[in-house]
Amino acid sequence: MNLATLIRPTRRKATRIGPSHDGRRMSLALFDRVRTEPGYLYELGKGVIEVSEIPDIWHAMVEDSLRESLSEYRRDHPSVITLIGGGSSAKIPVESTQSERHPDISVYRTQHPGIAQPWDVWVPEIVVEIVSDSSRKRDYDVKPDEYLAFGVKEYWLIDPAKSVVIAHQRVGGLFQKKSLKPGQKYKTHVLPKFVLDISKLLASAKR
Repeated sequence: MNLATLIRPTRRKATRIGPSHDGRRMSLALFDRVRTEPGYLYELGKGVIEVSEIPDIWHAMVEDSLRESLSEYRRDHPSVITLIGGGSSAKIPVESTQSERHPDISVYRTQHPGIAQPWDVWVPEIVVEIVSDSSRKRDYDVKPDEYLAFGVKEYWLIDPAKSVVIAHQRVGGLFQKKSLKPGQKYKTHVLPKFVLDISKLLASAKR
């Protein structure tokens, strides 16, 4: 055995987690390196692993409708949006609460910092969560404070079951909430000239 072999550092095997780990405690640093069993969604909330099933088709239809609207806006205003991220292509780590969130949609306007994993320092202007039965409490009661702490300017909470969209707008150091129902339209200064049609958005989730 040569000297290079003797001094070569050993690599720690990545921790693998699955649905049976739901509710177990884990640090944010360790969670950032885990390997996950496919077929589920994984987040870390206040140092506790949260495992959810893949959302249903109605959730997917709402997400697709909003993503299409944002993509059309970006084509018409090519210098405004840098990235429209998804749950598997962007993340929000909140060190203060030991949480890691994967919003359904994250809208970034600033240029990325040029590193492969920019998520600790690259803050989206808008994050969107589409409420499902398993995520309701987290989406309404927990995530607003976490997204506010990370520096997000707006948090859109879309609840198809209640036919409402709640826009959380940062004012100073707090979120102010605006509830929007079908028939209304929403405009945000974060995306100039963007108009969110609440009726069209929620109609995509009708069974």
